[in-house]
Amino acid sequence: MASNPAPGELELVRAFVNTWDADDDVEQVPGPTELGAWLADHDLLDPGATVTAAEHRTAIEVREALRALLLANSGLELDPDAAPVLDGAARRARLGVRFDPDGHVHTAPDADGVVGALGRMLAIVAAAQEEGTWVRLKACLADDCQWAFFDKSRNRSAVWCDMRICGNRQKVRSYRERHQPHALHD
Repeated sequence: MASNPAPGELELVRAFVNTWDADDDVEQVPGPTELGAWLADHDLLDPGATVTAAEHRTAIEVREALRALLLANSGLELDPDAAPVLDGAARRARLGVRFDPDGHVHTAPDADGVVGALGRMLAIVAAAQEEGTWVRLKACLADDCQWAFFDKSRNRSAVWCDMRICGNRQKVRSYRERHQPHALHD
């Protein structure tokens, strides 16, 4: 699958959304243990921290709500269930405005554990929206893909993660639909 990494910390969000690969139907975080390992590998959770089944379900809900936002960035209507899921995660993480020692403001969670890790990703989304990079993080519009990618095109018009794979598949489908013999009517 194409990579197209996002800049800076936004790459964490892209990588998290891509823990499920629709093309191969592979779930990288099928349970709490794997989620804990993934979060620890990405410095979002202390290694060896316990992750509950409920936290795992919440993380998957947040991941799919983020994917819905990325599909909206690609031009689809936003799933109306996405915002409430993300709002709930932000509240549980106790996201708030923080000032660093130099007086620069940023959004950060007060919660720790999985809730805090999810909050950190939401804070990254907030920062990316403020910086203007968020609109370039998209999900592939191919139903059998939906891979998160960073749109590096000059005019921000990319809709597939990889034109050679997903874009070509769509072009072939469209061609076949246009050139199918019309059914005979009795």
